[in-house]
Amino acid sequence: MLSKVKSFRVHLLAMVMVFSTVISSWSPVVSAAETADFTQLNASQIVFEMGAGWNLGNQLEGSINGTPSETAWSSTPVTLALIQKVKAAGFKTIRIPVSYLNYIGSGPNYTINSTWLSRVKEVVDYAYNEGLYVIINIHGDGYSTIPGSWLLVNSSDQTTIRAKYQKVWQQIANTFVNYDERLIFESMNEVFDGTFGTPNTTYYSNLNAYNQIFVDTVRQTGGNNAARWLLIPGWNTNIDYTVGNYGFVLPTDNYRSSSIPSSEKRIMISVHYYSPWDFAGEESGTITQWGATATNSSKKSTWGQEDYLDSQLKSTYDKFVTQGYPVVVGEFGSIDKTAFDSANNTYRAAFAKAVTATAKKYGAVPVIWDNGHNGQYGFGLFDRSTYAVTQQGIIDAIMSTMNTYKMKNVTTGLYIDGIGRTADGSNAGQWSAGSSNQRWVMEFYGSYYKIKNSATGLYLDGIGRTANGSVCGQWSSSTSWNQRWVLEAYGGNYRIRNQSTGLYLDGGGSTANGSDLKMWSSDPSTNLQWQFVNP
Repeated sequence: MLSKVKSFRVHLLAMVMVFSTVISSWSPVVSAAETADFTQLNASQIVFEMGAGWNLGNQLEGSINGTPSETAWSSTPVTLALIQKVKAAGFKTIRIPVSYLNYIGSGPNYTINSTWLSRVKEVVDYAYNEGLYVIINIHGDGYSTIPGSWLLVNSSDQTTIRAKYQKVWQQIANTFVNYDERLIFESMNEVFDGTFGTPNTTYYSNLNAYNQIFVDTVRQTGGNNAARWLLIPGWNTNIDYTVGNYGFVLPTDNYRSSSIPSSEKRIMISVHYYSPWDFAGEESGTITQWGATATNSSKKSTWGQEDYLDSQLKSTYDKFVTQGYPVVVGEFGSIDKTAFDSANNTYRAAFAKAVTATAKKYGAVPVIWDNGHNGQYGFGLFDRSTYAVTQQGIIDAIMSTMNTYKMKNVTTGLYIDGIGRTADGSNAGQWSAGSSNQRWVMEFYGSYYKIKNSATGLYLDGIGRTANGSVCGQWSSSTSWNQRWVLEAYGGNYRIRNQSTGLYLDGGGSTANGSDLKMWSSDPSTNLQWQFVNP
């Protein structure tokens, strides 16, 4: 979404009917190997790791008369303290919209202003160095209503646009070439011709060409860029026009690293969700409630409720996720209408929870839109000057569904998280009741999770092998039980399977047949009932 501080209206782009299909060419770059810290993540793993995301909206995509400025639409510059606050709230991914506009020089090199690119890198580093996933894109350059815009599918000079686009992405990709898998490039934002309705097929083919140039250009810069995940949108990030038969074409990925398993993808699909618009974005006090819990039918939209949301994200699952292409709901949210209905924030939280839960259900990454504006018609969740949380209810709604799972001992109340810490920050507690003091911890290794016994040094990985390649070890201290628990990917999460009983221990704390959790220790007196919980 492109929104100037308090304006959330969608503007139409002027249409130009003449176009060129000639694209610029370039020579492939010999790919260097990925850096040692780069981790190969498959589709379900990257979705799980990205968790719930947040948009740093109206900052680096802001501009004045075609010149980008992070304070053009926001009162304060981005700070590390803000990013740390977002992280502390539980978000694992930050999407950073970026505009370049008049900071791109003339051809044929189309050099990006070095000061601006350095600032973009600095803001990226705020989040990246905090261990967060980061998405960066070319954002406002595709809006004809923005001075300096140029990435226009309905322009007559597609040859120049494509040459410029290739050079810009080449510079961005080279700037971040050594960043690990936690940096994700998104080709563009809500690019279309400004006409709402069935897409123009010629203009859609221009959008497809941009996506192909993006993938080829980033891959050919080599290094980690040859293997990182890349995010691409369809027409205006509209779900129907992306999954339906309207002209969207998945780009080929011919220059990707040979280190990527041939059966896996490294391309993600970007969609946005603001439905129903009369609730989510329309600057009016008419529709202020949403969902099954709405108490006033006159304040609730006649469409776009839970069933519609489910059908929309299911369509992305059926079209893309099942084929190995993760989906990122790169923007969603609803504006503040509490001035008209004091209960509005309750429904905004319900909407956010529903989108997040449905995204999780269908293997997608939800990234809520925040434009930094708090108050009437604002999307803000944080005060960017004081760093105070302004919409804790909405954040809680998201985190109640999407937060990272940890191991909980229901007897002691302690947790073991993905990096081997208990809830109080101490070392992981014993998973065995025996005297061997076997401290099992879940840790990330390579392209999957494995569980390590710090006493024996053996691992139990996601496909049921120990570190030496043998069959997975027992998690019970009694050999007579012979319960071989293995950690395996399931949808966007992980679950633990008992190879003896065939039962699963899933993220909701139930076994496959819905019964209560079994004890993970063989000694009933210890009653160590470990379960995945949502902290």
